Amino acid sequence: MAKIHVLDEHIANQIAAGEVVERPASVVKELVENAIDAGSTRIEVTVEEGGLQSIRVKDNGSGIEPEDCETAFYRHATSKIANGRDLFQITSLGFRGEALPSIASVSKLTLLTASADDGKGRVVEIEGGKLIRSEDAPSGQGSELTVRELFYNTPARLKYMKSIQTELGHISDAMYRMALAHPDISFTLQHNGNQLLHTLGNGDLLQVIAAVYGTSAAKAMLPVKAEDPDYHISGYISRPEWTRSNRNGVTTIVGGRYIRSNGLNAAIMRAYHTLLPINRYPLLVLRLDMHPSLVDVNVHPAKLEVRFSKEPELYSFVEQELRKVLLGENLIPRPTREVIGGKNSGAFIQEQFAFPKPQPSDAPGTPAAEAPHGGSPLADPRTGIGSGAGGPVRSGGADPRPGAPAAPPAAALLSPAAAPAQPLPPQIREAASGYAAYQPPARADSAGGYRGSAPAAAGRGGYPSPEVLYAPSGSLEPGLPQFPELNYIGQHHGTYIIAQNDSGLYLIDQHAAHERINYEYYYEKFGQPADASQELLLPITLEFTPSESRQLSERLHWFEQAGVYLEHFGGQTFLVRSLPYWFPEGDEKAIVEEMAEWVLSERMIDLAKLREKSSILCSCKASIKANQKLTEQEVSALLTRLAACRQPYTCPHGRPIVVSFSAYDLEKLFKRVM
Repeated sequence: MAKIHVLDEHIANQIAAGEVVERPASVVKELVENAIDAGSTRIEVTVEEGGLQSIRVKDNGSGIEPEDCETAFYRHATSKIANGRDLFQITSLGFRGEALPSIASVSKLTLLTASADDGKGRVVEIEGGKLIRSEDAPSGQGSELTVRELFYNTPARLKYMKSIQTELGHISDAMYRMALAHPDISFTLQHNGNQLLHTLGNGDLLQVIAAVYGTSAAKAMLPVKAEDPDYHISGYISRPEWTRSNRNGVTTIVGGRYIRSNGLNAAIMRAYHTLLPINRYPLLVLRLDMHPSLVDVNVHPAKLEVRFSKEPELYSFVEQELRKVLLGENLIPRPTREVIGGKNSGAFIQEQFAFPKPQPSDAPGTPAAEAPHGGSPLADPRTGIGSGAGGPVRSGGADPRPGAPAAPPAAALLSPAAAPAQPLPPQIREAASGYAAYQPPARADSAGGYRGSAPAAAGRGGYPSPEVLYAPSGSLEPGLPQFPELNYIGQHHGTYIIAQNDSGLYLIDQHAAHERINYEYYYEKFGQPADASQELLLPITLEFTPSESRQLSERLHWFEQAGVYLEHFGGQTFLVRSLPYWFPEGDEKAIVEEMAEWVLSERMIDLAKLREKSSILCSCKASIKANQKLTEQEVSALLTRLAACRQPYTCPHGRPIVVSFSAYDLEKLFKRVM
């Protein structure tokens, strides 16, 4: 008995649908591509419930002839290719003839089309691959396809569909890519009556970028245009200061279709080499035009991947031309601070890391004199650095022998009695106004308790003063050795602190050390952020894509958990109305933007992870950087605070803070021992 038989046409279509129609976004992509091939100048897409309930695509293209309406739903029925030679010169977006029969086999589809603007059209209705009706109907020129109840007859596929917002995100992304690929076509996307995208179709790619990513992104773009005998590239790339946390902003277009190519992505990143921070990616829309024989688009069911005939030449060409554009521009970022008033009005300065000058005081009753070992005197809430009294750090090579003159206590460097080098912001001075009556907690004793009392000091309005919100416990993570006592020697390249003790030589990464201090500071702060939240006189404006805006508007409560009050101002614009006063000054916008990117990228948001992520963002922005000279007093305060951290050996990103060279290692280097 024969075991091999030919599959039924309906089953074959359903199998093909598994490759072509993965989700509602696949339907939108295939139907819009057909509309583009039909020569449309205006395409309207309307979806309901993430496309699972209905998808309607309407265009003003050439339409379908009445005698071809039913034939169009046969498998492999196409008007794009006629013979095998055409496969090597494909210029259309669709050519296999699988999209319409695949979609019709797993949905209830209605086609209304007319090939002329005489009011005479044809309507075809198909349910689950079966023809229900086909008759004449009035219609303007163009086509209108309505897909309802997608996957209604394939429950296994429907079961694995994601949430409405997730499916809508995929649809929006597909529409954005096609709008960027075809700026000469007017695209409209609506979901449940809300307009998510509208482009003018005037051929201006920069206007499409503004519609998708916002006007701020469009202003940060650089034009690219180059050609050689085989290739022509055009489009826009972002300046290095405008980056994203993922590659979703990289759009490469070949032959009018968005494609994914690891080779092209690598060439683009090589062009940005040394210009982008780690794990940051550019915003980019790059169109590649070439002879159809140099590219094979028939290697992926959804046509998302292509194969190039001259890959090394193409990648080298893209890298060189993008690099040429970047190096030909002044890439100095615009300053964010302006000096107001006086002869320097209109000039810009860069904020420097500064400590108050040391003014040691032995007078009893002052916080500097009474703060116990490891206690937390007033920390600068902007930088997160303060200092405990005394501590294990001896600066400047102080003599550690008994009876030797002691170095000035690091706590005195930042005591409230000291005159600050730069005045604190008014809200910080108010919050710290009750510090004189506050007794900081002592470092944990061997029994795990605290020596001394810690009455709850409060600033103006009942808010706890900064030192109350964050006082390092001084106890290291279990299993970690005690932080070594160090004598400060100097600073190398303004980046690494050099210190020593009886065991050997130590190098401390000042940025990583400050980052760890700030991380523990902000992690405690984010435990009760709402208590420190204050309104801004001038709200901060943020812009997102339409789909990101819709998704973000439903997750605003998560920002409130971090003390950031974000308000949807309309369209793609959000306003930051208030945020905690201890956010790093000058970096508030960048931090909220990165928080938003993280919130949007997470499927399930965990409050602990949000607290962790926000703390890392703030600590990195507020920390001192490399090539920044520190005074001896600043280094002493930095190392004292580092020694008081719970885990002073790695930064929040896992990089080491301290590297040591034992005396034996040094003797080996100098061949004193063999």
